Amino acid sequence: MGSTCILRCVSLVLDGLSKRFGQVPALDGLSFEAPRGQIFGFLGANGAGKTTTMRIILGVLRADSGTIRWGGTLHDSLPRRVWGYLPEERGLYPRMTILEQLVYFAGLYGVPRDQAAREARAWLARFRVPEFADRRADELSKGNQQKVQFLAAVLHDPEVLLMDEPFTGLDPVNVALLREAFLELRDRGKTIIFSTHQMDAVEAMCESVAITDRGRVVVGGPIREVKRAAGRRMVRISIDGDHRLEWLSEVPGTRLIRPGIDRTEVELDAGVDPEAILAAAIARGAHIRHFEIADPSLEQVFIDHVGRPADEELTLATVPAEDSAA
Repeated sequence: MGSTCILRCVSLVLDGLSKRFGQVPALDGLSFEAPRGQIFGFLGANGAGKTTTMRIILGVLRADSGTIRWGGTLHDSLPRRVWGYLPEERGLYPRMTILEQLVYFAGLYGVPRDQAAREARAWLARFRVPEFADRRADELSKGNQQKVQFLAAVLHDPEVLLMDEPFTGLDPVNVALLREAFLELRDRGKTIIFSTHQMDAVEAMCESVAITDRGRVVVGGPIREVKRAAGRRMVRISIDGDHRLEWLSEVPGTRLIRPGIDRTEVELDAGVDPEAILAAAIARGAHIRHFEIADPSLEQVFIDHVGRPADEELTLATVPAEDSAA
């Protein structure tokens, strides 16, 4: 076996997945590889097929064609406890206490009650909400219900975690807590695949990504390679008292991509020397606080390939109801 085969045998490999709902194609030969022990960003606009893909991995839906392998084994031959799943929609029992239902969900995967209760209380304490153990789900905010659903996905210690928009409804403090949990689970050897429209979260945590559009992967691989393959250079610059940088129009081959109060992002045409921007700023007597030559942001790569911002709501009459939140 060659080195390529060895790598694929320790990864989650999706190969040529296709799925139609009636005459509507949801997946059209979708393929990607998520390496074991990494955090993998599964990105795409609404209706791109992300939720459908996750449900096929879990066995909730069946693909029309294509294969899924984990560690070289077909996914439908693996025990259910290999997978952990955080759906985008809420799935808690509203009148049960949080501890009761976490113990119940863990028990579905064979975790003993005392062990599940002990670990559930430990996670609740870590998320700074130990008092939730005896509260009912319908007494919690949507953001706190999201944290509880995350615990339900991890209590049985799965090898692969599938997270569909895990940061939905969370405030910045809880986003940080969930990110810390992701990183700890990765360090324990878990493979985490999550979809999100928050590109900053992807850049902060993920080593590899797949960007999908209309059921196909349009670009994928290690983030650094994906960004550099765009063949574009960016300058990020911050100047005291001049955040609009109107004078940039005088520098040929530059385009203002993302103006900002603190920092502005400028794209350069091929062959344009980034130093031209620096020289123009100095010539104006500007006080430069930050100057950086960088690859394009992941958000810009997303827009290049998908043609619309990641958080844009699509009105696609052809998207099936079960994937409309993808």
